[in-house]
Amino acid sequence: MARPRRSKPHRMPKSHDRRAHDLPRNADVVPVEIDDPLALEPGEKIIALRSVRSDPLGRLHAHKQLDDAQYRAGRAFQNDWERAERGPQAIDPSREYVDGARGREPVTEGQRQAVLRLNRAERELGADGAAITHDVLVHGLTMEQVGHKRGLASQRWNDYFARRFKECLDRLAVVYGFSTDRTAGQYHSIVRSSGSVET
Repeated sequence: MARPRRSKPHRMPKSHDRRAHDLPRNADVVPVEIDDPLALEPGEKIIALRSVRSDPLGRLHAHKQLDDAQYRAGRAFQNDWERAERGPQAIDPSREYVDGARGREPVTEGQRQAVLRLNRAERELGADGAAITHDVLVHGLTMEQVGHKRGLASQRWNDYFARRFKECLDRLAVVYGFSTDRTAGQYHSIVRSSGSVET
């Protein structure tokens, strides 16, 4: 007579680790906590890997060289830039007309507000600050590349551009409302106490 088989207890599978383990050789990633897109309960978080290879702002924030207000201000500037760029495009007369092609899209209120915020940010940053901010946040240049673009290739200039970029992010944080204007208040109190500013 054959022996009856024992049924094995049903084991629940372990939760799946969705982080990538096989990364390219020159990958530059940092772990970040995000909302779980497959969560059954709202608010559940998972750890994901974010690429910072072509994202100088993300790399500086991941290495704790920027605080949250500076990081969020930089992302808000990038968001406004992308929104403003999606505005009306010029018609290319050299292209052949195709029936059914989309016409010009009107400027939306969101695009108009983004342009106004960008104009205010550029006024606050000045010409040099706006150029550095644009190079890093829009073109994705590193501090070394910002220096090379200006013909200034030394560690001293890289440090200067890094400090100047952080000052610009502080100013953007005030413009976008992520921080208060403490440094300007300190600057004006120093000017009032000394009576003049040495240059």
